[in-house]
Amino acid sequence: MQFKVPQFLDIEDKIFGPFTFKEFIYLVGGAGLCFVLYKLLGLVLGAIPILAVAALSVALARYRPNNKPFIDMIEAGFGYLTQSKLYIWKRRQAKIQQPDKIKTEEVIMNRDMVRLGGNKLRDLAWSLDILDINKHLDSK
Repeated sequence: MQFKVPQFLDIEDKIFGPFTFKEFIYLVGGAGLCFVLYKLLGLVLGAIPILAVAALSVALARYRPNNKPFIDMIEAGFGYLTQSKLYIWKRRQAKIQQPDKIKTEEVIMNRDMVRLGGNKLRDLAWSLDILDINKHLDSK
């Protein structure tokens, strides 16, 4: 028995002519806001805000960068502006505060221990083993 699998689930239905419901709402809302701006500010003072609102409403309805809705890009940009940012690529210089009680040798040893890589650590372990054997041989 063969079943029909629905396809093109991500395509919205065109309800108002060539526009989907969302696109229609964006255009009608933009036109309504342009009308309100025209009545409040007049044509001379309201020309720039009216053009900005009209451009935004047309972009929301029709502009699809990377085949994604423009509202997704606005949402991502707003989220980026409002969230705290973590700059991983900036290197912080750790300041070592030296109280009077700590000896400078301990500070130098701690600083060197932080910088030990694989080879340096292996060399240090080998030298400690050799020195340890020499001490046991000298004591006998």
